[in-house]
Amino acid sequence: MTVLVFVAAALVVTGSPGWPSVQELFFNWDDAREALPDIWDAIWLNIKMFLIAEAVILPFAMLIALARVSRSPWLAPLRATAVVYTDVVRGIPTILLVYLLAFGVPALRLQGVTNSAYVWATVALIISYSAYVAEVFRSGIESVHPSQWASAQALGLTRGQTLRHVVVPQGVRRVVPPLLNDFVSLQKDTALASAAAVFEAVFVARDYGNYNFNYTPLVVVSCFFIVMTVPLARLCDWLTARMRRRELAGAL
Repeated sequence: MTVLVFVAAALVVTGSPGWPSVQELFFNWDDAREALPDIWDAIWLNIKMFLIAEAVILPFAMLIALARVSRSPWLAPLRATAVVYTDVVRGIPTILLVYLLAFGVPALRLQGVTNSAYVWATVALIISYSAYVAEVFRSGIESVHPSQWASAQALGLTRGQTLRHVVVPQGVRRVVPPLLNDFVSLQKDTALASAAAVFEAVFVARDYGNYNFNYTPLVVVSCFFIVMTVPLARLCDWLTARMRRRELAGAL
């Protein structure tokens, strides 16, 4: 039935009156072949941006999450700052952060601060996703059963030691699938850097389309992103199924 549905959909699309025009505009093999070398060179910028952002987001988000779960009165200002940060940043669309940082910071003309749109677009992604990942970490930490805290305290561990050696490791393991989902989204959102005129894959494809009046390169870029994100999505599904099997085995 699934095959029949896809075949029927393909027949409806290819049989429509406007299909020849759409095929020429979005699925032209000559334009795809001509734009492919430039897109191949540019996609590595997206990959580099993703890897840098991911490496910074994980520790930064963990610090924000730890600040939010802190209970010490001395850390109340830090906890309040973490709450305001996550609420405000999650309320701003990522593309607006890209605009604000990539164009706003260079306009300040600060001495010793780079004006690279690529750098500030990456910083915008880090700021945006660190707020979301921090909430994922916090949910994992707070999902650990109170008995784990009590057992650690009975062994003489301080709250900080309990977090470090008992609670955080368990909490992180529980949120690996949603973390991977966030990073799948991050990998795709590197395309937002094109809004700041960063010469990554989407900008190169769009630039080709503006000059040649053909948007096949955008389809080529879409294929590149599919190839990059599908393995992460399947890894996420595998980890989720693995954790479910472990929970069921533990229950038995």
